[in-house]
Amino acid sequence: MPKTKVLRLTIIGLLLLLGLYWSLASAERASGESAYPNSRFLVTGSWLMEHLDQDGLLVIDVRTDEHFDNKLIPGAIRLPWSTFRRTDRAGGVADVFVGPDRAQEILGRHGIGRSSEIVLYDSVERDGGATASYLFWVLDLLGHERKMILERGIEGWLQAGGEVIKQPAELEPIVYQAPTEEIDLRRMADGAFVQSRLGDPYYQILDVRSQGEYTGEKINPDLNGQPLKRGHIPGAVNRPYSSSWENEESKDIKSYAQLQELYRGLDTAKTTMTYCHSGRRASFSYFILRLMGFQEVMLFEGSWNEWGDPDRFFPVETVASTLPAGGLPQAAPGQAGQKSGRERQPASQTESKQPDSGYVSCGG
Repeated sequence: MPKTKVLRLTIIGLLLLLGLYWSLASAERASGESAYPNSRFLVTGSWLMEHLDQDGLLVIDVRTDEHFDNKLIPGAIRLPWSTFRRTDRAGGVADVFVGPDRAQEILGRHGIGRSSEIVLYDSVERDGGATASYLFWVLDLLGHERKMILERGIEGWLQAGGEVIKQPAELEPIVYQAPTEEIDLRRMADGAFVQSRLGDPYYQILDVRSQGEYTGEKINPDLNGQPLKRGHIPGAVNRPYSSSWENEESKDIKSYAQLQELYRGLDTAKTTMTYCHSGRRASFSYFILRLMGFQEVMLFEGSWNEWGDPDRFFPVETVASTLPAGGLPQAAPGQAGQKSGRERQPASQTESKQPDSGYVSCGG
C-alpha cells in the first residue's frame, strides 16, 4: 500500500477518533448542565415503573378530595397534604403546620415508617408538584432521608405508560419515630425569626408569590376574608414559584442550567427563607432550592398570612429588591444532601436589623 494512502487513512482515523471524543465530551457537558446536585429528590414516571415493586418503596398521593379524580398509581396511599395543616384561630392565621409530633402520628397511622422510601405525587392540572412539595418539606424537617417527588405527578405516570387503579392501599398503622437529634426545626421559620434576620448578611429572603402580590398591586385576604397589608417583606426578592416550570401547561421542571440562571445572585452559602401567602407555593420553591443543592433553606410557614396581618407590627415595603450581581448558584462539590457546618443561632440571640427605607407600614 502506498505510504500516502496509509498516511491518509491514519489522518482520517485520527479525525474520527477526535470527533468521537468531542461528541462524548459535549454529551457529558450537556448532561451535567441538566443534572441537579440533589437529583435523588426527583424521579420520572419511567423510573417509578421500574422500581414500583421495590421493597420498602411507598407511593403517596397527596391530592385533596376536591382535586382527586379517582385515579391512583397502583399501591399508592392516599394522604392529602392538607392533613398536615391546621387553622390557628387563636393566632388568626389559617393553614399552619400541625407540628413535628402530630406529623409523625399521621405518618405512622398511614403505615409509613422511618425507613420507608417515599415517592410523593400530585397532578399537573392543579399543582405541578406544589403540594407534594409541602409533604417533602415536612419529611425534610423530620430528617427523613429517602424521599422524592414524581415529576408531573399522575400525568407523568400515565405518560410513561403506567396503569391506574381506583382503590388506595391501606397499610397497618406503625410507629413513626424520628430521633430528636435528626428533627431539624431550623427548616421552619416564624414571623419573629424572620424579622430578627432583616438586614442580616447571612440570610436572604425569597418571595415566591406573583409580581402583583409582591408589589402590593394585588391584595391577599386573611382568615376572615379581610385584606392583608400590601407589599412584601423588606429586602425580599421576587421569583414566582411557577417560574421554575418550563411552562404552565406541562409543568416540567426547568433544567439545572435554567434554574441557575433564574436564581442567579442567590448565595448558596447563605440561609434562604422562602414565603408566599400560606406556605404552599413557598414549599415548592423550597423543594427547587433543595434540588439545586442549597443546604440551608427555611420555609416561612405562616408566610403572608402572618406577616401581612394588619394587627402585627411587621414592616412591609412595595419597592422591588434585586439580587446582587453574582455568579450562578452552585452546590459545593460533594456537599449536596449534607448540612452546612454553620449553625444558626436562635432569634433571641441576634439583634434585629432593619432596612433604611422603603417601608409602607408596620401595621398594628
